[in-house]
Amino acid sequence: MPNCFTSLFSWSRKRWIVAIGVGLLTYLFIALPTAVIKNPIFGREIAVTNWSVTVIAITSILTGLLTATYVKNEFSDENPKQLKIGSAGALLSLFAVGCPVCNKLVLIALGYSGAIQYFAPIQPYLALIGIALLMYSLRMRLNNEYSCSLPFQNSRTPIGDKDASN
Repeated sequence: MPNCFTSLFSWSRKRWIVAIGVGLLTYLFIALPTAVIKNPIFGREIAVTNWSVTVIAITSILTGLLTATYVKNEFSDENPKQLKIGSAGALLSLFAVGCPVCNKLVLIALGYSGAIQYFAPIQPYLALIGIALLMYSLRMRLNNEYSCSLPFQNSRTPIGDKDASN
């Protein structure tokens, strides 16, 4: 019985290229605007937490792998539900590593002191929830790689259908 790891080992080169490329882009997409990677365009008022780089790395790897599962393969499953759940996970990770007082949405909703007092303490939990959603989505996608879907069959017999009662 194949599991999610055996599915990874059977990936084509094209899938691995997509996984690595999307992973690197995700890392840059999260790390640059949150100023985890210092750059001249974006800045932070509050120092980067010690767990931010780890969260971005895990999020990038999982996002790359999840995206690569949507590259056509012999056993591809076209269920977009896991992509939506995974996207929510990546978005939560973005909010988790960002500067609490640099986030305009948080500042509008809570103000400067509210961002520090209320939003900053929940950021590690946002990171954990985001990573958990990405892991769940990836696990579902990989486990479904080799499963075959059966068409839906109605178990109810229509009224007056004599052939169905035999």
